[in-house]
Amino acid sequence: MSIQNDFLTSALTDFNPFISTSQIIDWVKKRNNAISVTVKKISFSKLEKWSFDENRGLIKHISGKFFTIEGIHVKTNWGKVKEWEQPIINQPEIGYLGIITKKFNGILYFLLQAKVEPGNVNNVQLSPTLQATRSNYSQVHQGKKPLYLEYFQNTKKDQILLDQLQSEQGARFLKKRNRNIIIIVNEDIPVYEDFIWVTLGQIKKLILHNNLVNMDTRTVISGIPFGSDIIINVPTYLQDKLLVNSFENRMLLSAFDNNSSLNTFDEILNWLTALKCRYELEISPVSLFDIKDWIISDECIYHKNNNYFKVIAAKIEISNREVQSWTQLLVEPLQEGLIAFIVKKINNISHFLVQAKLECGNFDILEIAPTVQCLTGSYVNSIDLPFLTDVLRAKPDHIRFDTLQSEEGGRFFREQNRNIIIEVDDNFPLEVPENYIWVTLNQLNTFLKFNNYLNIQARSLLSSINFINIKHENSI
Repeated sequence: MSIQNDFLTSALTDFNPFISTSQIIDWVKKRNNAISVTVKKISFSKLEKWSFDENRGLIKHISGKFFTIEGIHVKTNWGKVKEWEQPIINQPEIGYLGIITKKFNGILYFLLQAKVEPGNVNNVQLSPTLQATRSNYSQVHQGKKPLYLEYFQNTKKDQILLDQLQSEQGARFLKKRNRNIIIIVNEDIPVYEDFIWVTLGQIKKLILHNNLVNMDTRTVISGIPFGSDIIINVPTYLQDKLLVNSFENRMLLSAFDNNSSLNTFDEILNWLTALKCRYELEISPVSLFDIKDWIISDECIYHKNNNYFKVIAAKIEISNREVQSWTQLLVEPLQEGLIAFIVKKINNISHFLVQAKLECGNFDILEIAPTVQCLTGSYVNSIDLPFLTDVLRAKPDHIRFDTLQSEEGGRFFREQNRNIIIEVDDNFPLEVPENYIWVTLNQLNTFLKFNNYLNIQARSLLSSINFINIKHENSI
């Protein structure tokens, strides 16, 4: 069986003899109760090993590692605002976001951990097997090495099922990327207290819950390929499931199909390339002390109109981390955001309406983003934003997915965004603005094979795409 079939079968399986989906939720609650977590905002003057560098105009760690908070001047010919300044996280290291998989009785299982990040809204969330920056796994903090690190550092070529460099939040990070990797092991490996084996189908069901599956797990599984001819090889016991007319099956067919798309892959690539050539993004450093419209107090760095986000300092104590007590900087949003896909059936295949979006920290000017993406400021006051009204006024029976999902808790303080997928009817216009285009799930999955095409908001939302919930008859 091909790896694509292995992924598909796991995605269609929510039966788990180790732990049921409802038991996972209870297990996360128990881990939450078992782990002591304290996160307290502090003044910048109480930071340990972090300080302002007045000559360079930034905030840095004494080691020179981890990340810095810097100021940038942005100049572009994109959008309504052509020029601005802001703080940004500069973390040039490429970290690991890695998941170990193993087959049990023919089904692929994923090893996830109950992990606390200091900025998580609810402390414990389900994270990849390994989630570590280079500074962490090289032990700059003088703590323990992350569990399972050696499996990724010593992995062999035939063990790698997925390996991608993917971007982080372009509005908050400067050209930040992580290695999204899935490997398979055949041998028995230790399963520590905060780790569990789950199927891909279970992960997708858990994403239906608010703030349960963390952003790093979502970005890794979003890149999982299902192929275009895999439907021919679907196991017999699943074939009847494909005949049911449901949103899940329409998603499955959209993932397989590469013949019925409104636009060819090359046409979409040409669309994006032309936009990248048309628009410019010029970034230059500015001292945090001189940054326009931003104020530095002893408590935070904030915008003069209290918009967008704040940079804060925090004292953190987490009982099961490699280092159990430390201080660090976090970015705190001022509003909840909105991330949405509009989906429409075209040529009898479901298409996603995506946009090419410029963000100041993008590696290559533009990335493919969801139909609507509002992360800073109040989207309630941005009613002229294309398709925002269609999302906010969507009929309940058109909403296919609607949850609150957290952003990365290692750098962002209690940031969550409403994630929503709307399926519109035939009356929704096919014609869209020049920086929007209709694409199938198959085409989006193809772009995910390459670096810096789909932004993290698009990937996070794609991870929620469920196929068919079934009960697999086999047991271990």
